[in-house]
Amino acid sequence: MEEAGSVTDEPQAPSKLRLVLLGVFMAGLFVFGWASGWADHFTLEGIRDAIQSAGAWGIFLFIGAFAVGELLHVPGVVFVAAAVLAYGELVGGITAYVGALVSVAVSFGVVRGVGGRALGSIGHPRVRKILDRLEERPVRVVALLRLILWVAPPLNYALALSPVRFRDYMVGSAIGLVIPLTLAALFLDWLVSFLL
Repeated sequence: MEEAGSVTDEPQAPSKLRLVLLGVFMAGLFVFGWASGWADHFTLEGIRDAIQSAGAWGIFLFIGAFAVGELLHVPGVVFVAAAVLAYGELVGGITAYVGALVSVAVSFGVVRGVGGRALGSIGHPRVRKILDRLEERPVRVVALLRLILWVAPPLNYALALSPVRFRDYMVGSAIGLVIPLTLAALFLDWLVSFLL
């Protein structure tokens, strides 16, 4: 017999329902983005042209587009490249970094708001071991994951559904994104100058 409050292998009914709602919501958002043609605008050239033509508002447009694009599963590297090409290595790199942080924050908020912390109730030994490590050192684990997976939507969703606190998620993301986005900005600038 299980003790009250113990963790089981099965998520509780509300967690299952929230996961189903999250799946339906994200699938609907994805289908809407592609069916409406919005996703067609999220290309390297399209983003770069839009932010350059927006003048001083371009940076705000970029940050908003990055957040929406992340929800539509547009690869983050497209936004990083567009920022560097539009604003240059330094300003573009900083703009991409800020955009990435806003993007992962919005993604976290949407997924946590709909799906809750559904992964926190999983008791499978392997999954529980990973979640325990995340709970012990959340900033370090999130930072290491960001070094490898950058702004990958599945990572954002998994972390949002885990017990990690928003503050730890953002601090870990801020630390973990510095190196990959800096290298991407430097590499993209070199590649563009080499090809032109």
